[in-house]
Amino acid sequence: METVNLKVYGMSCAACVKKVEKGISGVPGVEQVVVNLINNQVAVKYDPQKTGISDFARVIEDLGYEMGVAEYKFRVEGMSCAACVQKVEKAARGFAGVLDAVVNLPAQQLTVKAYEGVLDVGRLKREIRELGYEIFNFEEIDPLAREKEAREKEIRHQRLKMIVVWPLAILAMIGTMRHLWIFKYFVPEFLGNNYFLMAITTPVVLYGGYEFFVKSYQGLKRGVTDMNLLYATGIGSAYLIAVINTLFPNAGFGGPKATFFESAALLTAFIILGRYLEALTRGRTSEALRKLISLKPKTARVLINGEEKEIPADEVEIGDLVVVRPGETIPVDGVVERGTASVDESMLTGESLPVDKGEGSMVLGGSIIKTGALTVKATRVGKETSLSRIIKLMEEAQTTKAPLQKLADVVAGNFILGVHILALVTFFFWFFYGYQAYFTPETRFLMSPAKIAEMGVFGFSMLISLTVLVISCPCAVGLAMPSAIMAGTGKGAEYGVLFKNAEVIEKMTKVKVIAFDKTGTITKGEPEVTDLIPFEINEQQLLELAGVAEKLSEHPLAQAIIKKYREINQKEPSEPATFHNIPGKGIMATYSGVNILAGSEKFLQENRVDTSLAGEIAKKLKGEGKTLVYFAADHRLVGVIALADTVKESSAKAIELLKKKGYIPVMLTGDNEVTARAIAQKVGISEVVAGVLPEGKVEAIKAYQEKGYMVAMAGDGINDAPALTQADVGIAMGTGTDIAKEAGEVVIVKGDLVDIVNAMDIARATFGKVKQNFFWAFVYNTLGIPFAAGVFYPWTKALVSPELAALLMAFSSVSVTLNTLLLKRFKPSGKAVG
Repeated sequence: METVNLKVYGMSCAACVKKVEKGISGVPGVEQVVVNLINNQVAVKYDPQKTGISDFARVIEDLGYEMGVAEYKFRVEGMSCAACVQKVEKAARGFAGVLDAVVNLPAQQLTVKAYEGVLDVGRLKREIRELGYEIFNFEEIDPLAREKEAREKEIRHQRLKMIVVWPLAILAMIGTMRHLWIFKYFVPEFLGNNYFLMAITTPVVLYGGYEFFVKSYQGLKRGVTDMNLLYATGIGSAYLIAVINTLFPNAGFGGPKATFFESAALLTAFIILGRYLEALTRGRTSEALRKLISLKPKTARVLINGEEKEIPADEVEIGDLVVVRPGETIPVDGVVERGTASVDESMLTGESLPVDKGEGSMVLGGSIIKTGALTVKATRVGKETSLSRIIKLMEEAQTTKAPLQKLADVVAGNFILGVHILALVTFFFWFFYGYQAYFTPETRFLMSPAKIAEMGVFGFSMLISLTVLVISCPCAVGLAMPSAIMAGTGKGAEYGVLFKNAEVIEKMTKVKVIAFDKTGTITKGEPEVTDLIPFEINEQQLLELAGVAEKLSEHPLAQAIIKKYREINQKEPSEPATFHNIPGKGIMATYSGVNILAGSEKFLQENRVDTSLAGEIAKKLKGEGKTLVYFAADHRLVGVIALADTVKESSAKAIELLKKKGYIPVMLTGDNEVTARAIAQKVGISEVVAGVLPEGKVEAIKAYQEKGYMVAMAGDGINDAPALTQADVGIAMGTGTDIAKEAGEVVIVKGDLVDIVNAMDIARATFGKVKQNFFWAFVYNTLGIPFAAGVFYPWTKALVSPELAALLMAFSSVSVTLNTLLLKRFKPSGKAVG
């Protein structure tokens, strides 16, 4: 199975989403379709043996939407004849999603048109090179600029419609009002003429409402409906009845007094206003993703034969040496070979302060050098860099749906038919019963100058029915969750938290128990020297002796002792004259004629060293969960060095914050009970499950789940992967193994526990925003529909006009988007600690 992400333009509501999903799902070989309305993105999982991108494009265009098409230009060197042209064009056309490939031989230029987001540019270049030609980016259109261009195109399109439609709609309204109040004294008589009103309303309906009619027709052809059908029915009915009553006043539809030209015109104008406001605000919710994409540098300066050469960043290969200067963005992940620099990693890790990097330091592509310069050896390039993977994770998260969204889509998707039935029922009720029973001549529609009495029963019933159609559009329902998820995943990325899908955000709001792995999650995952206990010598002499003994050892404890030696003495320890490593026991070495033994207590005792001198202090240090290395000189105990996997600086504060918020922290570890309890006590965790294998961690999580708790598990190792999968929410430390990161649904980039607090806060804030959005979206429908249908009319004597209904619907979408934008101001509680 393969997955492709297509760009589709023209979708504007939940019904459009349902329409596209239903249409593509009907293609044989398609397993899954997920639409992200905000991103205009459609993710399709399919069997390439049975179907392909062209089939999806055909369905999408049949439904009335526009497939995004991108144009790529390359300079191809080495072509000399028509056969070369044919060869290059054929190779390019062989790629999935390519619409056309044309070579301009004199200009040495290859132009490829492909569905947006589909073409693998790097692979295309490699294949062309394998044919014997050199290929370079000629004028690749930046994807960020393309997205911006598409948004600006939509804004221009709706703005032009507004310029044409609104003046005519206002003129239609003034003309209709001419016989009211004082308007007859200054409004020319011809403006109120039905033929004149028909003449100015016709272009409004045909030009402004054209897309609603076309898309409704295209959808109906494939048996699907969307909100365009509601608009088309509403505008079309009002306009058609007005035209009939103008041209054939005795046709029995209310006569010349029941013309709704102003309703048709204003209805169209308000719907376009809503589309225009949506286009203005919608793009702002994906700002974080655009910022990340903008971090991708276009070029890299690579050392080739000792000379710097600027090449496209996607052509850097693993092992290349890349030179990066102050103010520049590091193009690839790598290890610093030369130089020192202060690097801003804030967009990747959430770390607000620049980090110092020197020889041997890891650097991430997308981070920016503030001061200094680096020569970096590339270890991950192209799509494998941390930045590319973060962008991919965010895009994937934004194309997934939480259970609540799936329910909303089902409701919205089946809403259209229900609304049409309701509109018919409303019409028949008022036509056959309601008008006679409740009507009073003083009643007026809000925002409509026409007296109800002048319309008669048909016009009255028809307008109420139209209002029901218009006010029912579920546009805001479609925006409610995607816009919040997009803003939430962006906020997460800002703090170094990556959510892999929308569902996990919803699940995190229900988590009660958070289980932590010990090593590498709560602790730093590497031993450090904590105590130097000399006997008969001083600390410095003990460290000198230990440094010499451990100099040639590769054991992690030996490395920690050497690290401590370097920190204190700012130099390397001397090498021993002889060195003998006894695996699992210790070291025998000689230096300046002294025989040195280093290792466990048992090892020294086996070599006739009396260790009783360290009895009491050793017992105390072991009780704190520390590991001890004993040292003897010429068979006399001279000291003990204690080492421990130290707790991360912010772990205790993070646990404290989580407890204050009502979470139950639990430690799951394979380490022994004494060590586990010592670490747990330091960070404030009271529930500890120690000495368990990976399956034991899974059982422990199951036990909490059987008690009815939603459980999150935070871990970093390969052995944590089963527990991360078993937990309701798997939280992987970004500093851990790739397997753990694959198993987790949330990735904490820096591996800092405070960011788990941030993740929980952001998830709650995001889902809170989702609920608020659904409230605002549904409140318009739940309150608007009965009000529009005249349920309250017998008591209030007030009715909503179709124009006001259109205005309310426009503002429902805008209010949902604006409410989502408030999430940008949210600051998680862990921020103060970070």
